[in-house]
Amino acid sequence: MMKITYSNNFILKKTSSILKVVLPLLIGVILVWYSLSKISISELVQYFKDANYLWIGLGVIFGIISHISRAYRWLFMTEPLGFKPRFANSLMSVYSAYLINFTIPRAGEVARASILSNYEKVPFEKGFGTIVSERIADLILMAGIILITLFLQFDFIYSFLIAKFNLTKILIGLVAFAVLVFGVLKIIKQSDLPIAKKIKYFLKGLIEGVFSIFKMDKKWPFIFHSLFIWVMYVLMFYATSLAVEELHAISMGAILIGFISASFSIAATNGGIGSYPLAIYAAFSIFGIAKEPSLAFGWIIWSSQTLMIILLGGLSLIYLPIYNRKAQKKSILKQE
Repeated sequence: MMKITYSNNFILKKTSSILKVVLPLLIGVILVWYSLSKISISELVQYFKDANYLWIGLGVIFGIISHISRAYRWLFMTEPLGFKPRFANSLMSVYSAYLINFTIPRAGEVARASILSNYEKVPFEKGFGTIVSERIADLILMAGIILITLFLQFDFIYSFLIAKFNLTKILIGLVAFAVLVFGVLKIIKQSDLPIAKKIKYFLKGLIEGVFSIFKMDKKWPFIFHSLFIWVMYVLMFYATSLAVEELHAISMGAILIGFISASFSIAATNGGIGSYPLAIYAAFSIFGIAKEPSLAFGWIIWSSQTLMIILLGGLSLIYLPIYNRKAQKKSILKQE
């Protein structure tokens, strides 16, 4: 009986692991097909030919700067733990993580903590904990961008919602959702079920992670880099949009809503494969922007940033062991 139970559990875990890899890739393939059904290949190729590559290059530079800043910010989080990783290892682990995320969703974060553990002797659980805290900081800033967008585009968003939806039903739905969330949280708080304990542990870690940022010795440099990273992301998005001639007159509201939509799409598939251009098209369509330049821009920015990650992520994975062997030899020579 125990053998059968063990066998069933093993099959379930194996199936779950396979689905985590295959399902996002499958969704990505479907979305790529759907996206390309909205614009002909020849038309898309023409947009790539006509694109201004100076703006694309500037967008890539903003992307690179954001990753450098992210790697530098990570050092502020490991320092209170008693570790001082080398910046080169931090930067190469960031690029490696982004590349690995294209294969298995969220595997990049695990790889990043593993690289730090392997080359800088930072315990895996502590390294991974800093990455979770980092993601919490990113989530807060993303929420900030959404609030700024709502403030700047309130009249437009309000008019759009009034025209498309019944506002009374939306308000009733929001109130009902808030009551539901409150009720579920209260049940979880009082429950002793294993899943409830896991959720409570996760929420506790989330709250601790937020407040741990303000307890850091270098909290202001950390906050500065956090803001700087997201400013670079928005500039990357805006600069690349200028590569497409039809988008030169695009409003900042469209840029921000397109950016938010595209950012969320990355979680849908591995590295936003297929979902990224469609998310931009969906956001831009609210502003009456034609689908062809919207989709073309989506593919141009996704391709340029992906190419950068493949190149720098691949070089990082190759150079990591070489760099650390050289660093180890230098350390041994100094001791002698």
